Amino acid sequence: MTVVQPDVTVVIGAYEAMPYLVDCLASVEAQTIGHARIEVIAVDDGSADGTGEYLEEFAERTSLDVTVIRQDNSGGPSGPRNVGLGKATGRYVFFLDADDRLGPEALERMVAMADRNGTDVVLGRVEGVNRKPPTSMWGQTLERTDVFSSNIKFTLSAQKLFRHAFLERHSMRFDESLWTGEDALFTMEAYLRADGVSVIADHTCYYLVGREDGKHVTRTGSHTLRFDSARALMNLIADMVPAGARRDALMVRPFLVTLLPQFGPKFLKDGEAVRREKLELAKPLVDAYWTGEVAHRLRVHERLRLQLVAMGRSDLLVEVLEFMKAKKTPETVLEKGGRRVYFAYPFFRDPSAGLPDALYLAEPREARKVPGYKEVGVDQLLRRAVRKARRVLTPAG
Repeated sequence: MTVVQPDVTVVIGAYEAMPYLVDCLASVEAQTIGHARIEVIAVDDGSADGTGEYLEEFAERTSLDVTVIRQDNSGGPSGPRNVGLGKATGRYVFFLDADDRLGPEALERMVAMADRNGTDVVLGRVEGVNRKPPTSMWGQTLERTDVFSSNIKFTLSAQKLFRHAFLERHSMRFDESLWTGEDALFTMEAYLRADGVSVIADHTCYYLVGREDGKHVTRTGSHTLRFDSARALMNLIADMVPAGARRDALMVRPFLVTLLPQFGPKFLKDGEAVRREKLELAKPLVDAYWTGEVAHRLRVHERLRLQLVAMGRSDLLVEVLEFMKAKKTPETVLEKGGRRVYFAYPFFRDPSAGLPDALYLAEPREARKVPGYKEVGVDQLLRRAVRKARRVLTPAG
């Protein structure tokens, strides 16, 4: 008998996933791609709430090809995903969290997108259910792009379609030593190695479900785990991308999403010992990877806080955070005929602090919101360049 290779293997790592697992599996069963084209490998990671039993009942009654693996708890999502990936036989692999669910036609559309463009990774639009999803990458559908030409670096969760042969060629697996952010590491590596990435922005392919009990791995764990995650992602980017603007563009993600929240409102609640520890953990990361190019890509308050972290100035950082906590609006200072805007957060032009004006300088995307701002257009920049060239080239008379 000829065995037909499935188009897609859906890998579901499940731990204490009831009752969310019911809708999750129903969403797979409802996929329009056809049951013969789907393989499901579900790994119960030592659940005690009936998750394993429900998976086995589902496998018995569905016409889908379902393999259920039950194992002792591994402590995180990497282990179950790696087990499922090791058993996968499909042309593509999709990692589905047991709390979430697929959108209608998701697999059919994503497989067709990958086949049409020969891309190694496909992102399908994500919507949140009682949970905030990533948004900046869904501006338009992109048949073929990469991590440098789009905003996909801001969605590094594992819930993507990956070409199986591509993952095997690079021996890609999830890092089981990380307790959080393991999917960011895996997905960023895939983006960097991929022969093209596709984005489906005009159809919801995935529903990110917020559990009422709040049990999300990304919401739990100590601050040291966040620094482990940031360090791993920054080191991966540095290993794979030479120093320069392209590396800095990617470094924005771990600085902004992983590191900066440790120096937000929660920092005010931290004891002095924890504050010192956070600054010590951040120091080697900012020393190695915090550059002017990264800084200018951030908003003023983000850039200012990270610069104070880089300087080890916990005292100044606390005052900035207190200012923000009070929901105060910084005064805007317009100079150069309105072409330059500063946001006067604490210590702006304070000689005792010695912080450069550039920290407070608004980039155009922020400055445009300020009445009286006059953006310098390309034609004005060209005229300036011509005038400068003339001054340089005109001989002194």
